[in-house]
Amino acid sequence: MHIITMLALLSVLILVHEFGHFIVARWLGIRVERFGFGLPFGPTLYETKWGETKICIHAFLLGGYVSFPDDDPESKIPKDSPERISNKSVWERFLVVSAGVIANAIIAYFIVLLVAGGSGGVPSGKYNVFIEGIQEGKDLPAQEIGVQSGDKVVSVNSIPVDTLFKFVETVQRSKRFNDFVSYGTYNSQLQKIQELNPDLPKEGVIPAGTMVKLPAASPEEPVDVPKDIFSGYQKYKPNGKYLNGEEKELRSSLENKQEYISDGNMTVQSLAAATGDTVHAMNIMVERNDELIKLSPVYPTKEGVIGVKLSIEEINTTVQSPGDAVVKSWNYLHRNAAYMVKGLWMIVTGQIPLNDLHGIVAVTKIGSDIIEQKGIWDGLLLTALISIDLAIVNLLPIPALDGGHIMFLMIEKLRGRPVEEKTQEAFAKYGFAFLIGLMVIIIFNDIFALITDKL
Repeated sequence: MHIITMLALLSVLILVHEFGHFIVARWLGIRVERFGFGLPFGPTLYETKWGETKICIHAFLLGGYVSFPDDDPESKIPKDSPERISNKSVWERFLVVSAGVIANAIIAYFIVLLVAGGSGGVPSGKYNVFIEGIQEGKDLPAQEIGVQSGDKVVSVNSIPVDTLFKFVETVQRSKRFNDFVSYGTYNSQLQKIQELNPDLPKEGVIPAGTMVKLPAASPEEPVDVPKDIFSGYQKYKPNGKYLNGEEKELRSSLENKQEYISDGNMTVQSLAAATGDTVHAMNIMVERNDELIKLSPVYPTKEGVIGVKLSIEEINTTVQSPGDAVVKSWNYLHRNAAYMVKGLWMIVTGQIPLNDLHGIVAVTKIGSDIIEQKGIWDGLLLTALISIDLAIVNLLPIPALDGGHIMFLMIEKLRGRPVEEKTQEAFAKYGFAFLIGLMVIIIFNDIFALITDKL
């Protein structure tokens, strides 16, 4: 039943998008020949007439479209008719093309506004992070620091923890052998090595066969990550040196050793970097029985784990008035849209692999689970976020998407004449093939995740 509810909500988003194109086209006097729900492959499940427009529901329900006389070579509408979209100005065509994106953004905002008014609040984007348990059967750091199940994580390295990402990211950046050493640690190691080995050359490679005394390994200073990093708005650029491949190999080979026999390839500087990359202490503050407790420093493993199981509880912000609902609904969508743009950029640049992409099957499954476990308000919020995601993705400059059409309109405006029809058709054909190929991959990912219980 919940799956049907989620499918109905997703269908509404598709219809809203296409209705945006439709209503603006009709407002500008452009004839709409067909309004299709689903893609025109396979059989047509339902067909009717609404004024001059044929309404079609196709068996392949993953999408929708509106078509104009310009799309039909056999259309009886005269070539110079104002009912053709091609005879409208660039600005008018831009309004028609962008109307679907605008419609999705508007419906997303009103859905969040509905949730804010109906439930009395919206998610703040912040979470309480709890220790759900300690992993057993392994020699992991958490077993020695005094943490208990049920502890609420308040801060790590004096950074307030209000998202799971903050905690996990700090653990990852603090792990043993993180391929990075701060300039402070690097300079300290360099000085210690030179004090233990006053005869070593300060520049150039260490002669082969030279025995070098190594300083005792010591933890690096706790990681200090600027708060903007956790919001995804700023790239993390720590003040230090990243180890190269040779230095990483040297670091691993010198673990727990007190001396090094030179092979004639390494400098004192490389030796300082390799021995300086150890582990960062993590200072965790928890709340237990309304009391703040500072745990013993913990040192993550090479894999970036400390051995705790975590759970989160989302914090809702209460809506006090209609005006408050308007502002907080906007803030909620704005914040999540920024995360989506960031995520999309990571996909385009290859930071998120294709096998991690999911589509309508996964969304329907996750959405139905959310409705079942948390209720319809959370399901509606997910629907609003999907609507914003549809708007953002549709703005990509890919032929067959709204962004592709907008790109051609911008080119036409700049050069003073439209792009040749054959060129547009070729781009549209390859763009559509690309989208279908991507859809196949995403559906495969969804089905594989379902049968392997990863959703």
